[in-house]
Order: sequence, then structure tokens, then C-alpha cells
Amino acid sequence: MTKFKTIRGMNDVTPSEVSVWQFVEASIRSIFASYAYDEIRFPIVEQTELFSRSVGESTDIVSKEMYTFEDRNGDGIALRPEGTAGCVRACLENDLLRVDSPRLWYMGPMFRYERPQKGRSRQFHQASAEVFGIDNHNVDAELMMMATNLWDV
Repeated sequence: MTKFKTIRGMNDVTPSEVSVWQFVEASIRSIFASYAYDEIRFPIVEQTELFSRSVGESTDIVSKEMYTFEDRNGDGIALRPEGTAGCVRACLENDLLRVDSPRLWYMGPMFRYERPQKGRSRQFHQASAEVFGIDNHNVDAELMMMATNLWDV
């Protein structure tokens, strides 16, 4: 009988750990909502070019760490290594930037092919907030306050 194991650098979340994950996720949702940020969700897979153009072709993320493959049509596809590029793409594609200075947040799994070690996995979870159309220090202060609130949970 073949033994199947998780892919190196990937982890299961077992029933004994789920309640901790749910607490963290609920805390993130609550804090972002308290600052009137709207949740956005976008695909785990995107066109490879989205990341090579936004993150940079010569960065380690694009040149060494992305999980990429070709679909049946020969199009380059990547598992998202970070969330900002997908968030911006979703905003542009869905005309969300016409809204007066959208404040958005997201969380979910990201993937990077790097050497697994303590504190670093190939699948990791990221929560982030993005603000568009506001260019002042108040937004920076707001984001720092949200981060502080998250650390205080």
C-alpha cells in the first residue's frame, strides 16, 4: 500500500487546531470590520504574468519561489505567492476603484517554493489590508493601529 503524506512544507490543520484558527480568523474579521474595511476574495491561482509584472521578474519570489504551471491551453498559471497583486487585479477588473477610496482586506493561503524551516512553510496564511486613493499619513496611522489591535488579541 502506498503511503501518502502532505507535500513538504505544507501542513494539515487538524481538529484540535481548528478552534485556534477560527479564533484568529474571527479576530481579524472583527478588527478590519471595526475600521469599516470591506472583505474581498480573489482566486488562489492567477496568471503568472500578474506577479512577474507587479512583484518584478528578477525578484526571488518570481524567479525562484513561485509555484507555476501551464494549463491545458498553454497559459502560465501561478499559485498566489502574495495577495496585493491579486487584490489590485480584482479591483481593476471589477471597477472597484471608482468607489471613493476603497478600503479592502483579505486573508487566505499563499504559496512559495522555499526551503521549509521553523516558522516558514511553503503554504502560509496571510491577512492584509489595502487602501486605494488616499495619500496621507492618516491612512498609515490607521493601518498601524489595526496592526497593533491584531497583536493585542
